[in-house]
Amino acid sequence: LIQLGEIQDPLTQQQAKNLPLAKQTIDLIGMLKEKTKGNLTPDEERLIETALYDLRMRYVKATG
Repeated sequence: LIQLGEIQDPLTQQQAKNLPLAKQTIDLIGMLKEKTKGNLTPDEERLIETALYDLRMRYVKATG
């Protein structure tokens, strides 16, 4: 959310978009989802799925 410019960076106390870094972070979470497939509890799978969906939709909104 910090990289999407939706909340303040706790270090700088400023809001700034860094969309390339946001995309990289979303892709990294997606990769972790694939690497942990079959090793997560159903609750953990739902959490990562929901977080990824939310972040991807926010990214699309930020780039549009």
